Amino acid sequence: MAHIHEKIDFTVAIFIVHDGKILVIHHRKLNAWLPLGGHIELDEDPEIAALREAREESGLDVELIGERPPTTSPGTRALIAPRFLDIHRISDTHEHIGMIYWARPKTHSLALAEAEHHDIRWCSAQELDSLQPPMSSAVKWYCLKAIEEIKG
Repeated sequence: MAHIHEKIDFTVAIFIVHDGKILVIHHRKLNAWLPLGGHIELDEDPEIAALREAREESGLDVELIGERPPTTSPGTRALIAPRFLDIHRISDTHEHIGMIYWARPKTHSLALAEAEHHDIRWCSAQELDSLQPPMSSAVKWYCLKAIEEIKG
């Protein structure tokens, strides 16, 4: 999707863990191993964007992990808080504010989004070290943290 704003956009990253392994994709355009994710569309909240991106990029329906405050009332809906937030530079003039979610798969049949990715795979903590090209240290930190925190 095109950028919503010329200087900054909001994005989601979904770190999905199953049986002690993390799901990663080899992104075609960026030539990098990353979690699933993408831009939050104008008509979406972050939760809806995370669920949509997971389904579009992997075929999986997922359950986001996090706390939802019991504050929902007419006109208000409490959202599951992302596990982390970051801001990262995309170009000299553009940044992304990233909402980083942990998730578990509700379905288990993977489908590669071939237009966007070269590969999709489940990796153990040890297998992250052998990915080519090497995964960035920041992405690897989130992968390892998600594997550590999501049991079962």
